[in-house]
Amino acid sequence: QVQLVESGGGLVQPGGSLRLSCAASGSIFSINVMGWYRQAPGKQRELVAISGRGGLTNYAEAVKGRFTISRDNAKNTVYLQMNSLKPEDTATYYCNAEIRTFFSARVGDYWGQGTQVTVSS
Repeated sequence: QVQLVESGGGLVQPGGSLRLSCAASGSIFSINVMGWYRQAPGKQRELVAISGRGGLTNYAEAVKGRFTISRDNAKNTVYLQMNSLKPEDTATYYCNAEIRTFFSARVGDYWGQGTQVTVSS
């Protein structure tokens, strides 16, 4: 019923930039919070940044000042602009969204399939 499709990952040198995109599609009635999480090998999944529908944002301390989350509500899309990338940013990045569909009053928690970001020289 609902899909989140991420794009924009890849290999980048330290200090470089990448922009991730995540588009939600399907029987979407409304979307509340959209955000990005990441998981490095051997580590737990962690919050990177989240954005409320009204534009409020929150960031992990490790990415503040380097990453920017934004969203286009008309396109059901969330973006993550990543600047000044460091090797420790290497991880699989997952999109997350709280979505209400046309078929239920319940808000569901949906995840994308993940996109790999590798920061290496």
